[in-house]
Amino acid sequence: MKNLKLAILLLFCVILGQFFVNAWAQENETIQDNGICSKKEIIFSQKVYPINAIDPTILTNATGSFYPGLRGSNQMVVYTPAFGFRTNTNEFGAEAIVKGNIVTSLSGADSIIPSDGLVISGHGIAKKWMNENIILGSKIYVNRNDKTLTVYITSDSFIYGAKEKIKEAQSISGYYRDLSYMYDHKKSGMYIDKAKDYLKKAERNPQDVQKYSTMAIDSANLALANALPYKADELKGVWVRPTETTPEAITATLDRIKSAGIDNVFLETYFHGKTIFPSKIMESYGFTYQNEKFAGFDPLKIWIEEAHKKNIKVHIWFETFYVGNNGVNDNKSILAVCPCWGNKTKRDFDSPSLVPSLSEHGGYFLDPANPDVQMFLECLLTEIVCNYHPDGINLDYIRYPQSIAAKFSSYDLSNWGYTEYARNDFKRKYAKDPIDIAYSDPLWLCWDRYRQDKVTAFVSRISNLAKRNNITLTTVIFPDRQKALETKQQDWRTWSALGYVDGFTPLLLTCDAKTASAMMQDIIRNKTRNTNLYAGLFITFMGGANEDLLRQIHEARKVDAKGIIVFDYAHLNDNYAKTLTTSVFDANQLKPEVLQCNTPFNYKKRRFFWYKS
Repeated sequence: MKNLKLAILLLFCVILGQFFVNAWAQENETIQDNGICSKKEIIFSQKVYPINAIDPTILTNATGSFYPGLRGSNQMVVYTPAFGFRTNTNEFGAEAIVKGNIVTSLSGADSIIPSDGLVISGHGIAKKWMNENIILGSKIYVNRNDKTLTVYITSDSFIYGAKEKIKEAQSISGYYRDLSYMYDHKKSGMYIDKAKDYLKKAERNPQDVQKYSTMAIDSANLALANALPYKADELKGVWVRPTETTPEAITATLDRIKSAGIDNVFLETYFHGKTIFPSKIMESYGFTYQNEKFAGFDPLKIWIEEAHKKNIKVHIWFETFYVGNNGVNDNKSILAVCPCWGNKTKRDFDSPSLVPSLSEHGGYFLDPANPDVQMFLECLLTEIVCNYHPDGINLDYIRYPQSIAAKFSSYDLSNWGYTEYARNDFKRKYAKDPIDIAYSDPLWLCWDRYRQDKVTAFVSRISNLAKRNNITLTTVIFPDRQKALETKQQDWRTWSALGYVDGFTPLLLTCDAKTASAMMQDIIRNKTRNTNLYAGLFITFMGGANEDLLRQIHEARKVDAKGIIVFDYAHLNDNYAKTLTTSVFDANQLKPEVLQCNTPFNYKKRRFFWYKS
């Protein structure tokens, strides 16, 4: 009798439990749409958003014609393999990489388009919608006829996301275990085990799938943060636009930078056509003597003195040919005093006004071909080096303004360099005005080389300055070499081949690790061994995930980059700093016995990471 009562009670509990599960499933309606979701899945969210363009062109999406990737303001754009290898978008959007119909990763810009999928890319309002409604594992349906995007978040989405995170943590931890038998994987292994336990609970308890999957992902992220070891001989840098107006504030900022494990500061010293220090060179030209914000004291002197006390190196971050977007609003601005120095496009070569670069925040540029421009900039850098003795120079905007790509019919009209000086100089050498040279003209290659050589000539001048003063010279470059040549007249491979630069600090304007890796590999293929690669990561500026930062550091190490530079300090919040100091930038991870090593340890022909020179 007792057994019968117990059996009836158990049956009642099973029926009651099934009732609640069914009720919950009805509340989270399960549907099947175009084969996207199976009947076993529970849908937590189903959202629809209009698509502005699929594989945009200038004809199909004129709104985006002036923007990278042809994605316009506030637009939602879908890229398929028919568009090309990458989206070519800028850093102000969000992207989801879709393989089959599943979101396999989330990025920020310029993502690689999978051969068996697509990339969803949003800017402004569309970006905000994506961040709120798309997660790893989301299922995607694109209706080409209605131009709509439907995003499903299902029970499978949560499981998928957790599995992928665990797999990633295991892979990266395994990579470093293979590097050295002294690699300490205990902490990352502990978090991986926790993540696996939570995943099992998620799979066994459909009513709590979201809760346990989230806990699994959180644990996997902690495993990843602890998986990347500290590398002693790796430059750890950050680009800084100074805002501090007192010595105390500068010291406090340097303390915070030091606490984040960073040992190199790339300090923006000349930007928007003004210096942060009182400059006699600027004054001699009749330009603004010093950025008004810093009037009354010399911040550059304080930055370098205090940084050196903390064993932090300072590199002069220098906006070479860019003078900001204020034009001639200030009668002592560079272009107000010397308007003939301003760069011009072919389309606007005869404009009586200054010509802004619309795709670059409406900013104005100087003409690299003009010898007076080169002399002024060299004198300014000489003043900085001789008076302040920095550790290095980091040339930014060492290029022409951006044009559109050559595949577009108006390419030559969007090109820059059509100043009166450059046109006359080129005409003397080639007997033809560049205005009369079309992209199809054989002389176009000569016109290209003329402009590229002018930039290279300035790099050579500053290289001599750096060598005379025994400091390093690095340059900010765009990693797609062919695109850099075509759209910015930046021939950085020649700078490396001729030994002008000690290192490249490329702009990796993406949150996607695969895209970043492809960019770095392009640089590796086109530089010499004497030019180091320091990966410039834009994760913090783009608001990417902490894990995106770790992934790209890992990818940089895999291609033997000699350092990491974060862009930028203003966006290096406490969460990012905590991620860095968990392990990868944490010098305390070095063990005393390792510090005593005087030779690098080799295991399977790979470098021992904790070696300190």
